Amino acid sequence: MMPYSEPLDKGNQTTVTEFIFVGFSWLVELQALLFAMVLSMYAVSLTGNILITAVIKANPSLHTPMYFFLTNLSLLEICYTTSIVPKMLVSLVSENRRISLWGCATQMYFFTLFGITECCLLAAMAYDRYVAICNPLRYALVMRKGACAQLAIASWMVGMLVGLSQTSYVFSLTYCGPNRINHFFCDIPPLLKLACGDTSMNVLAVYLVALLFITSPFTLILASYLFIITSVLRMPSAEGRRKAFSTCSSHLIVVLLFYGSGIVTYLRPKSSYSMESDKLLALFYTVVTSMLNPIVYSLRNKEVKEALRRALGRMMCPQQSGEVSQGNK
Repeated sequence: MMPYSEPLDKGNQTTVTEFIFVGFSWLVELQALLFAMVLSMYAVSLTGNILITAVIKANPSLHTPMYFFLTNLSLLEICYTTSIVPKMLVSLVSENRRISLWGCATQMYFFTLFGITECCLLAAMAYDRYVAICNPLRYALVMRKGACAQLAIASWMVGMLVGLSQTSYVFSLTYCGPNRINHFFCDIPPLLKLACGDTSMNVLAVYLVALLFITSPFTLILASYLFIITSVLRMPSAEGRRKAFSTCSSHLIVVLLFYGSGIVTYLRPKSSYSMESDKLLALFYTVVTSMLNPIVYSLRNKEVKEALRRALGRMMCPQQSGEVSQGNK
């Protein structure tokens, strides 16, 4: 089931000290276009996530559990894309596609940390929506500031522990050549193909991590939305149902974008696996979803949309905003 093959013939046993990314070498004539597209998406992602974080921080009316988690998600997306994209952009426009052994380990650690943290954080956001809609009278008690902070910290801690354990396990193997990673970043599957010796236990470890920290949070999200949908359908008014669904739609879209590409990448059958399709899927969940998330939350969320409009208005007309502020005093 896992997208791995037996390690290639290693030839001599010289220890590898650096790797070379193959990247999108089969798209030689499109490297410049791909660079422009990835750079544009990265810029939109950074701008959108920074803007959402700043707007939420600047508006006391948005200092609620839902927007606390959204701030964490935006910061996480900034870190997630930055752990991958800058090196990929350099590889697209230069001949320098090398990365040191320690550099590769560092990139894998942070990519795994941020990916697993996002899985857990999306589950925490689903729980927040579940409490808000299914137990509204207890919402303030259950989702108090301390509880929200604990959920966020737990998400980051799980990401750190999984990232450290997976990276340590993968780099405890010996790499004796070849050293060409058939990917554009240091992901676990292509690296295991380059390892000398038996990698079956590493494959099993990746499977267990996928089941525990990717599939399990996704199951919790599905269960939360099952209860949410059941509760919403019982509401007597159509307006109440519409409002309840609108508060969840942004999160649900983000979950489908992130988990859809991730599950297809790491849990699809080996018979349907190819490195070219894996790279395109990886490009989607590392760059495209991070770009779409702030767009989804700003367009689908009325409160964020209004806050962004006010912030942009103050930026475009600072003098008028100052006069209005003085008038209110």
